[in-house]
Amino acid sequence: MDRAIRVRAARAQLRSRGEIDRAGSRMSIYRLTEQLRFPPPDAAEPSGLLAVGGDLRSERLLLAYSMGIFPWYEDGLPILWHSPDPRMILLPANLRVSRSLRKAMRDAPFEIRLDSDFEAVIRACAQAPRDGQQGTWITDEMIEAYRRLHELGYAHSAEAWSGRELAGGLYGVSLGSCFFGESMFARRSNASKIAFVRLVEQLARWKFDLIDCQVHTPHLARFGATEWPRSRFLTALQESLATSTRRGRWQFDDEA
Repeated sequence: MDRAIRVRAARAQLRSRGEIDRAGSRMSIYRLTEQLRFPPPDAAEPSGLLAVGGDLRSERLLLAYSMGIFPWYEDGLPILWHSPDPRMILLPANLRVSRSLRKAMRDAPFEIRLDSDFEAVIRACAQAPRDGQQGTWITDEMIEAYRRLHELGYAHSAEAWSGRELAGGLYGVSLGSCFFGESMFARRSNASKIAFVRLVEQLARWKFDLIDCQVHTPHLARFGATEWPRSRFLTALQESLATSTRRGRWQFDDEA
């Protein structure tokens, strides 16, 4: 199920239930308070919706990612927290690149950079049109929250540049040896794909063992991502978190 469908399902759940709390026996969506706590991920609804409310301060976001939870909502809704089952995962060693894309990469149509303009990437992702979606789930509040994570050294971008034009890219969050992909965009053919491949190849050199792609898309499946049961992902995530986090501005090894 893609993001647009999941958000619509979450909106329908909230409207049909009115009060969102654990108090009622038929309620299964948790309402967050000021406390930095989340319910266990396996308490999520079948849609993946786990909790509502709270805030996007950096401490809460980092706790959420460490538990396999992420925020995902639209303007006009409270903050919605998700932990889908199954989970779309790419192991860096399993990356698949088509012959046509490899050929495009050899032609070097773009300069690929890391963390040179994170804010431009997330804003471009917010503005990119998506099939089946009106508006964006990357709200101004989300942009500010992830910009803060970038300043703290946890959020990163991979960018494809054509001269002074940002042609495509993606961003995500890094904890331990896991990279949590969030969104990508492309203004030119293959731009985001090449940035993604270069990032995954660099993550492999850094011994990252997990790339969380969140939910299934045919695009990610073509790169070798597969669906895992949530329980398997959460076990692997805890192993990844035993590795120290590579914080700060990222660079490709050949730039260091």
